[in-house]
Amino acid sequence: MLPSNRRSVLGVRMTTKLFLFSVLMGLGTTAVFGADRGTLICEAVIYLSPDTHSNKLGQVERGRELILLDRSRNWIHVEAMLGLSHNPDPAFVLEEEDSGKTLSGWVLDSGTVWASTPSGDRILFGAAADSEDEAGSRRGRRGAAQDALRLYRRIYDIFPTSSIAAEALYRAADIKWQIDKADMQTRPSAHERDAYMRQGIDEEGMKLVMKKFPDTKWAQLAAFHLIDNKLCGDWQGSPKCPEKEAEMYEKYAKDHPESPAAPEAVYYAASRRAALIEIYKTEEQSKKSEQSKNQAISLAQHLLSQYPQSDWSSRGQTLLYMVQQGVPTYGNSLQ
Repeated sequence: MLPSNRRSVLGVRMTTKLFLFSVLMGLGTTAVFGADRGTLICEAVIYLSPDTHSNKLGQVERGRELILLDRSRNWIHVEAMLGLSHNPDPAFVLEEEDSGKTLSGWVLDSGTVWASTPSGDRILFGAAADSEDEAGSRRGRRGAAQDALRLYRRIYDIFPTSSIAAEALYRAADIKWQIDKADMQTRPSAHERDAYMRQGIDEEGMKLVMKKFPDTKWAQLAAFHLIDNKLCGDWQGSPKCPEKEAEMYEKYAKDHPESPAAPEAVYYAASRRAALIEIYKTEEQSKKSEQSKNQAISLAQHLLSQYPQSDWSSRGQTLLYMVQQGVPTYGNSLQ
């Protein structure tokens, strides 16, 4: 028989363990062990119970995040994240009425991808690419761009160490950037000369790519996008804007010579220097006009020699010819 003091110590330990166990059980298994996260590559109906004849709670779109709660035969009990209020997810592009909506229910275990799914990252990437192509089609599926955005983002969320996680995160950010940019350009403020006069494009997604995957081509491409927020709307014939923009593009190309966007940056710099030729002429600044011509020619030649295989090289060849022939590239001047 154990001494009384030993029995007392063991009793305290057992009581403590039982207390901790009860606390952990109270928190729920998902909080203790971490819930399985997944997503859908096709739309699914979420039901009140694991029966197609039960009440339909809603429709879960492609790429929406799922939290696995339970399984029953060919059904899964999930929590579907459909909004931002309680479950922030920058991949969501939502209608106003969906904001903050989270559903718990049952869906058929078909078309779901989890962290344990073999080649799950590739499966999601293929589904995202299909949706992206669909979005570019004239008769494409409504909401296909948002589907692609979410699916790409889920690759980074569910498979963060995947070899394609960086590209997927960039593609998600790029789609959102294009959507936001198109929206921004429809506003009257888009025509303001100075960039600070308009609402900028949300940079969070691009900056996340740069933070999580520095020194990659995806980070370099993300950095190129950020220039958009610094561009003028309408130059209004002033040399201030093209001068500033040419400098930004030149700096980008200098800092990121290996970037896939470097040829584009050099071309944009050259085109702005070419535009300044005519702008300075209207201001009777012949010296600056000639200087701009030399800069435009130098940049175009650099583009041809440094990036001969790029599509931008052909455009640079055309620009170089026009500048050398004295053909105006800005304004309404006619031959």
